[in-house]
Amino acid sequence: MQILIYGTVNSMIYALIAVGFTLVYGVSRIPNFAHGAIYVLVGFLCWSFINEWHMNYALAILLALGMAAILGMLIYRFILIRLRGMPTSEIIASFAVSLILLEGLRLQGIAGFKGFIGPFYTLPPFFDGKVNFLGVFIDYQRLIILVAGALIIGLIYLLTRYTKSGLSLRAIAQDEQAAMMLGVNSDRAAMISLSVGSALAGLAAVLILPLGNLAVEQGYKVLVHALAVCIIGGLGSWAGTLWASFLIGFSVILSTSLFGAVWESVVLVGTIILILLFKPSGLFGKQKELEERV
Repeated sequence: MQILIYGTVNSMIYALIAVGFTLVYGVSRIPNFAHGAIYVLVGFLCWSFINEWHMNYALAILLALGMAAILGMLIYRFILIRLRGMPTSEIIASFAVSLILLEGLRLQGIAGFKGFIGPFYTLPPFFDGKVNFLGVFIDYQRLIILVAGALIIGLIYLLTRYTKSGLSLRAIAQDEQAAMMLGVNSDRAAMISLSVGSALAGLAAVLILPLGNLAVEQGYKVLVHALAVCIIGGLGSWAGTLWASFLIGFSVILSTSLFGAVWESVVLVGTIILILLFKPSGLFGKQKELEERV
């Protein structure tokens, strides 16, 4: 029961980390390698607003998420728009933004794990305490992650199917040329996706970071986890993201319970390799399979 409950929570954490990356790639086909840096930046902004500016927690979260959304919009408007359609250049440019943000934060004193000395930053949980669920104690923050994650995924599903902006994003994702012929602005849709995807990365941060300390290296770790989920599920596939999140979440919990925490990275990388060997497009990917390209 403990593996079932904590495996579900862990799976939802992976889904929250990856959902913003999936949205951006699914709409604009841009691999946003600044995803992890925005995650850390929002955590740092929330900490600063609460501890240095003495803001209300809810207001600090809203302000940090708004700044993340604006940052995502600016990244596309002034950098990625000039590189649209050149995947290698998009990766290099967005990762360069990631390096600037993360290493800039390191200079501000965020503690790293390899000799960088500084105070640890941590966000307070939304509610303190634990609850006994079927004989397993689980804290309220993890329950909030479960509920909030389900609500976020459900809300994105509704917005992309029953709103004008959401339908335009789906149109661009399905057939960009046809959508542009019908009057959908491709650059505007891509900019919206970068903005919303950045806000989703920040929202994942404010939900997950109360479980531990904030460090610069988490930006790189979050990026790797988001890529792992998207590659295994299929780049741009919503169903694939959810299935891959649960596959990775339970695999990591099982391997950690049986063999120890050192096997987490082995399981993660091993799963990616197996998926790429036997189904290169991912579980629900729509790209051409290996045999079709040979």
